[in-house]
Amino acid sequence: MTSEPQGSTSAIRDRIHVDTRYFAPTEPALPAIAVQTTRLVNTYMLWVGTTDVEPEQVGEAALQGCFAKDWACAMPVRDLPGTPAAATPLYRSSSSEAALSMAQRLARRFKKQIFLSIDMPPSLGSLGQEGKLLLAIERAVVDTLKAHEAVVDNGAA
Repeated sequence: MTSEPQGSTSAIRDRIHVDTRYFAPTEPALPAIAVQTTRLVNTYMLWVGTTDVEPEQVGEAALQGCFAKDWACAMPVRDLPGTPAAATPLYRSSSSEAALSMAQRLARRFKKQIFLSIDMPPSLGSLGQEGKLLLAIERAVVDTLKAHEAVVDNGAA
């Protein structure tokens, strides 16, 4: 039987933080957006999806979504400013590569490894709303990551 070093559980808890945020529709034709963020050391894992849950129940949105519809990973290039982040799709169930290019932009901007999963209904693409929704998604993710970066910069968990 092994014993856990004193304080190690709280040290892990301080390094892993999960939250889910609700973003109201920016236009009447667009759905609400939920962003679930898992903040690790120098890494963000994000699930972003459309949701019809109430803002108070946003924590349930990710449970109703699909994690790997459009999923990508990007790593910032540290020594070459202006160079696109190295990225790879992890899983795609459609022809969309929105997660790949968005993860690259986020990795370059925040200088962190980004795992990004975008769960967007295919019907929005056929209605011509895909571009507007992707812009709203990226804004929601940037706002979320800025809030997390502020917490990290202030030394809080």
